[in-house]
Amino acid sequence: MEKFLPGSIPGCPANSRSFILCGSHISFPFSFHLTCGRFLFCLFRPHIYKTMDNYILAYYQKICDGSEVVGKWIRVIYDIIVHGIQDGKYIFDQKKANNCIRFFEKFVRHNKGALAPQVIQLSLWEKALLSVIFGIVDENGIRVFREVFIVVGRKCGKTLLAAGIIAYMAYLEAEFGSEIYCIAPKLDQSDLVYSAFEFTKDNTQYFAKMTKKRKNDLYIKKTNTTIKKLAFNEKKADGFNPQLTVCDEMSSWPAKRGLKQYEVITSGTISRRQPLTLSISSAGYVDGGIFDELMLRSTKFLNGDSREKRLLPFIYMIDDAEKWDDINELRKSLPGLGVSVDVDTILEHINAAHMSLSKKTEFITKFCNVKQNAVAAWLSTKIIKKAIGAPLSPEMFRSSYCVLGIDLSQTTDLTAAVCIIEKNEKLHILAHFWMPAAKVDDASDRDGLPYRLFIEKGWLSTSGESFVDYRDVFAWCTNLVEQYEILPLMVGYDRYSSQYLVQELEKYGFHTDDVFQGYNLFPAIQTLEGMMDSGLVDIGDNDLLKIHLLDTALKSDSDSRRSKIVKTDSRSHIDGTAATLCGLIVRDKHSETIGEQLKNLA
Repeated sequence: MEKFLPGSIPGCPANSRSFILCGSHISFPFSFHLTCGRFLFCLFRPHIYKTMDNYILAYYQKICDGSEVVGKWIRVIYDIIVHGIQDGKYIFDQKKANNCIRFFEKFVRHNKGALAPQVIQLSLWEKALLSVIFGIVDENGIRVFREVFIVVGRKCGKTLLAAGIIAYMAYLEAEFGSEIYCIAPKLDQSDLVYSAFEFTKDNTQYFAKMTKKRKNDLYIKKTNTTIKKLAFNEKKADGFNPQLTVCDEMSSWPAKRGLKQYEVITSGTISRRQPLTLSISSAGYVDGGIFDELMLRSTKFLNGDSREKRLLPFIYMIDDAEKWDDINELRKSLPGLGVSVDVDTILEHINAAHMSLSKKTEFITKFCNVKQNAVAAWLSTKIIKKAIGAPLSPEMFRSSYCVLGIDLSQTTDLTAAVCIIEKNEKLHILAHFWMPAAKVDDASDRDGLPYRLFIEKGWLSTSGESFVDYRDVFAWCTNLVEQYEILPLMVGYDRYSSQYLVQELEKYGFHTDDVFQGYNLFPAIQTLEGMMDSGLVDIGDNDLLKIHLLDTALKSDSDSRRSKIVKTDSRSHIDGTAATLCGLIVRDKHSETIGEQLKNLA
């Protein structure tokens, strides 16, 4: 780090010391100067470097000891980050992290309310969040995370946090020629964060002096940086090259337009060295939009079923929707409760919600962050690993009772059937899949899965040429009886299945029961998750069933408190999951008559 003699820098008092910010960061109070295009810190009295706080570890410790109440997704992200730092997966530059925090508490100001125009005092959760965003770097010191998704309840300071990040990246971390945007469907919506930033700029002498207000934007000449608010223009991508984009209240973005606009934003960052797309929101009501997509991507990453390396989600939401009016549960979605969010005010909202269905819906959505039709990844990799074991074969379960579950393909793709056998209080699931012979190679290319290898492993069979021949599924079911003396006491099938297959099964002597999949599968969803988490399910080494379980998401209905299975994305398949749940539904439904036999105690 280069050092200058006292008073040698124009504009600095004679009794000051100045240091150029070159990768390392000063750890004590400073005032801000810009000279010759370089950032300088003028220190008005000598200081000794003091030990810097690691706010990630401080927050994580409080999460672990229970003094900070957080939901499952926040616990998981900090598990990932802390263990990643310990294992060497992530590099943590504490100086960079703390420099950002000091910047906030030195310059960023409240622009509304009783605290305006004071500088903000960050809470621990905010310090930890900023430390992860700006302190996790690669071996070259470049920020790792480029998409940040923050879901937090109302009145927790989302707008001010985003405005502070704009200021930090505009004045302290500016890449030459930076373009910074605040974007929302309408211009007045994008102005919320923009005006909060502008207030900090106007109330900081050095920032105001170096920033020129033009007709449509703000301009910093020394770094050729522009800061601009925008309304949607998803059709225009040429020339869009953002260093930072703040996407405000994404849950209200129109579904198709919002998805397209986000694609334009992220695709425009490719040439940037360390761009950041910052998405902030509480939950909302729009289905199938960018909020749902980011939530699904985020929860897949948090569950361990994702190759995402640049996405960083902070999802503050309650875990139990039944406890929406429990002030302790609300701490999980309102990390600012008791600080930026007044407890008495929240209690008043709760009382009002108890007397009005519409207000209750609004409270659960905006303060609890429980979306009416929320979609999130389901089973974590950790849970599914508990169910993986040695290869399973029907011979291992000769002369056993079982239930079958069948999910027939609606189109020309996969069909799945499972045989669920209980032995020693553990459910063993033998799964098999069928695919039309002419579709295998195309499906491999489309899905990115080695279906030919799955055929070699014996988990998948070709059936028919262009359509699955359901006689092959029938043969698999009868083969269990005739070759292995495995006796299905009930067969659960999707009610939209081929009536030909159902008729043949019944003619053979199987007892069948149709299952309406939808939200009616919710009891089986709860059963399967609980048993898998307890290590009471065995799927053997069947990678295809494992993939189907990982590719299953849940779409939740906040009114009924039930969930149904959906795909994590359009290319995914969940036929194996659906077949398993069909089997579990009939197993539970008919437990009074067949339950004792299914235990296979003899």
